[in-house]
Amino acid sequence: METLNQNKALQLQHHSLTHSTVAYQQTAQLSSPCPPDVERFIREALTKRKPSLIQFATTSPTVATMVKYLKRHCSQSHSTAYLYTWSVHQYCRWCGADPDQLINECFSEDSLPDQKALLLEARRLDDYVGALQSEGYSPGHIANCVKAVKTFFRVNGLSLALPYKFRKYVVSRDRAPTPEEIAQLIDLADVRGKVIVSMLALGAFRIGTLCKLRYRHVRHDLERGTAPVHIHVEATITKGKYHDYDTFIGKEAVDYLKAYLEARRNGGLPNKIPPESFDDESPLIRDEHSKVVKLLTPSQVYNVLHRLMAQAGLLGSRVGRRYTMRPHSIRKFFRTQMAALGVQTDYIEYMMGHTISTYHDIQMKGIEFLRGVYAASGLCVKPKTKPSRVEMLKEMVRALGLNPEEILTKKALAMPHRTVIAAGRDESQGQDHVDTLLKALKQKLKQELTEETTDTTLKTV
Repeated sequence: METLNQNKALQLQHHSLTHSTVAYQQTAQLSSPCPPDVERFIREALTKRKPSLIQFATTSPTVATMVKYLKRHCSQSHSTAYLYTWSVHQYCRWCGADPDQLINECFSEDSLPDQKALLLEARRLDDYVGALQSEGYSPGHIANCVKAVKTFFRVNGLSLALPYKFRKYVVSRDRAPTPEEIAQLIDLADVRGKVIVSMLALGAFRIGTLCKLRYRHVRHDLERGTAPVHIHVEATITKGKYHDYDTFIGKEAVDYLKAYLEARRNGGLPNKIPPESFDDESPLIRDEHSKVVKLLTPSQVYNVLHRLMAQAGLLGSRVGRRYTMRPHSIRKFFRTQMAALGVQTDYIEYMMGHTISTYHDIQMKGIEFLRGVYAASGLCVKPKTKPSRVEMLKEMVRALGLNPEEILTKKALAMPHRTVIAAGRDESQGQDHVDTLLKALKQKLKQELTEETTDTTLKTV
């Protein structure tokens, strides 16, 4: 990037407003302190991500105005507030100016936008884009930084425009993990890690949404033993907060979740965390670094998954600044596997929380219909065992309208004194079931063929 002295020289060349005008504008800005709700939002967004930016955001009226806009009129996303604040901070550092100064210098003495100053500011922003490109940042990252700076100017009453549009394209594409790779991550993880990996893979949650789930989201089906477990995701905990949706988790994830919740009840978590009782608002997955029950943060989940992937050797090679396998890649497992299992694309997109044209049509079908679609897909991580001959024959017998369990029970009652040597009991009993079901199947087929022949003869006569 250009040196600080060069930036300051450029600033002096680009802006010729008087010191009195700047002082006037700063006085006007400082007359509106950061509102309490905005300051609280800033602290929530930055405390764990970048606490050094809190003072920058709360003491600058222009930055506080931007964050107020994000909180009151956008998605209220902490991630967005952090990204925009950080982007404006980086731009100010590159310019060698504070944010209030950047805004004030673009107003005239009449407190109106100075078009000449804005044109020069746009040229400086274009130079900043060139500096980011020379540093090797991706087009998406650069576009996000420019968008944040332009929003910063816009909410402070200034329109900053560039004479071109950014063309975004993927520089480092990630891939969906295979079932074997997901199983490897689960085998390496502790009980909490197993829940995280399995729920991301089988429920297609975004990491941010997973962190916000509460016990009430699973309580109804979990306590009744219903599977797959239905989870209704409210719009308030989704990315963008556009709409709610429904998804499910299969038996594997349910079993890991039950074991994890039981460990929490019994005080079986690390770091001497005491036993915990649950209510509807208890975090479904909690922070294990604090004895106070708190929600897990997305960065903590990211670290857990990245560590597991590194341990399993699944990160792959770096493409640009990123790996080919990332924590977010686990969510892609859901899409690729469900599509391979023959589930319609609209159902997959709905369960992933995407906005689709048939959103209301799918939602109107009801939870039980969607549960049936999910269950029928047979989505799982570890491959299912091949069905035995007995199970296959049972299905064939059922298809003909018979009850296989009733047939086997009658056979057992007809031979109450039969004994089987213990060593070969399972094999002998299995073969006996096969013989019994085959006999019943043959009799039923023979009966139906006889009836069909009789009907044909009567019609001929």
